[in-house]
Amino acid sequence: MQHTPPDLPPMKDLTIENITENVHIINSKCDKPRLKFLINTLVTHLHDYARETRLSTEEWEQAISFLVAVGRISTEVRHEFVLLSDILGLSLLVDAINHPKLPAATEGTVLGPFHTLDAEHIKQGDTISHDPDGIALFGVCSIKNSSGKPMAGVEVDVWETDSKGFYDVQYEDRTGPDGRAVLVSDEEGMIYFKAIVPVPYPIPHDGPVGKLLGSLKRHPYRPSHMHFMFKKEGFDRLITALYLRGDPYETSDAVFGVKESLIIELKKVGDVEGLSEKHGVSPDTVLLQHDFVLITDEESMQVRTEEAWKAAKMADKDLTVVDGLLVPLD
Repeated sequence: MQHTPPDLPPMKDLTIENITENVHIINSKCDKPRLKFLINTLVTHLHDYARETRLSTEEWEQAISFLVAVGRISTEVRHEFVLLSDILGLSLLVDAINHPKLPAATEGTVLGPFHTLDAEHIKQGDTISHDPDGIALFGVCSIKNSSGKPMAGVEVDVWETDSKGFYDVQYEDRTGPDGRAVLVSDEEGMIYFKAIVPVPYPIPHDGPVGKLLGSLKRHPYRPSHMHFMFKKEGFDRLITALYLRGDPYETSDAVFGVKESLIIELKKVGDVEGLSEKHGVSPDTVLLQHDFVLITDEESMQVRTEEAWKAAKMADKDLTVVDGLLVPLD
């Protein structure tokens, strides 16, 4: 029979006031400083929440049942836990903390629950969406580094809903990817693609997260947008989206993804001289045009470390920064 290690401080008689301290005692042998810090801080906040709200047994049981339901409805193509994180604003917060930007860099936003890894690689100017009911759109985007130099060879993942507001993975008869594709920027740092004009749509609200939104008297809608993910070795991965100005849900996005710098105005291809002739696209086609700016891993880590040190100095405990992360000194 295994007994308590002799060097582990004994727990005290458990009370509402000292239960947190006792949990920390039992966790004190953890030899991973960052993990120990994460768990101890989580326990502290959870216990303080229970004490502050005088959490009832019935409420806690309901919370456990809710989380079980979130797990049960989740699949490889329906990530209900991601959705829960999104509607609580946590996804955007974690992204902002872990991927800070230089002033000129493109801001990030939420990944969302509908990104997949099976998008086809297409050539410049090819079609992303094959929805015949969508309004044709031509995308023209530049990609530069923080010094303004065009970036070739950037892998760009693009995805959007169809004209009815559904992603391909939401259809039971899905046979392959649509409304999504991967391009690689050319020598001038450009990507060109055909798609459709994004439309507003509701996040899945037939599950536990949707019921929670209903209880909070919140709507489940997202404003019209198109997702982008940028990857290139040596550069901080950028997950972002472009939102259409004037959308009815622009200021009440269900997952808190909209940032002012990511809101754009659509134009016409004919508004840009020579663009229609160069790509063989009708001048009346809707144009999505945007300039993206990426930062290097080194630049990102520098900003992240600076922000982490600010947080460490404001904390009421002795912390240091390791690889951009807060770690206790003891």
